Amino acid sequence: MTRRRVPGEHETLPERRARARRIARALADVYPDAWCALRHDDAWQLLVATILSAQCTDERVNMVTPTLFARYPTAAAMAAAPTSELETLIRSTGFFRQKTKALKTVATAIAARGGEVPRDMDALVALGGVGRKTANVVLGTAYGVPAIMVDTHVRRLANRLGLTREDDPVKIETDLRDRLPAAAWTHFSHRLIHHGRRICSARAPRCPECALLPWCPQIDVPARFATSARARTQR
Repeated sequence: MTRRRVPGEHETLPERRARARRIARALADVYPDAWCALRHDDAWQLLVATILSAQCTDERVNMVTPTLFARYPTAAAMAAAPTSELETLIRSTGFFRQKTKALKTVATAIAARGGEVPRDMDALVALGGVGRKTANVVLGTAYGVPAIMVDTHVRRLANRLGLTREDDPVKIETDLRDRLPAAAWTHFSHRLIHHGRRICSARAPRCPECALLPWCPQIDVPARFATSARARTQR
């Protein structure tokens, strides 16, 4: 009896790119309206919210930012804010001292630019307090620049799907940029994040319910949740 090929097994780079496009189309079918869950009115608010979202849920950040932005509506206002007041306002997001320091640094830099949030990667990360993931969120979501946002969900799913073998976020971003056309990057990132939250969790993925199952090699999926190769190819 001929053994069925596991998705992603011994595939060439063109085959991996083709599989990535199939995965992107499946995600688009399931999450056509998936977008950034952080509430914001402009690039400045999104930049602040993304900094606060580190090691914190988007829901919690969305509870904190309305009061924060009402008190300090501009970068200049936040740059001048007393550190103790900022810490109090964002305390519930965790790591509030480090985040307050990052917010003050970024706000000071943005205020010096007349309140304008940069529209390119190099300028964003040069602000201080802004990493590549945060910059990509702002570029892709606020400015419509094609961007891959590598958070914990994207890192896990990109490896589980066999689209990369890397653990470093920058290398994962590079691999995903290679696998998909630029026009798909931002939506793919947001949809993969939604999928990671709803279906493909780290410890208990709901594989039988997964729309990506036909193209997923289930790398590092706990054995009790894994689905047989035959079942995957018959979906």
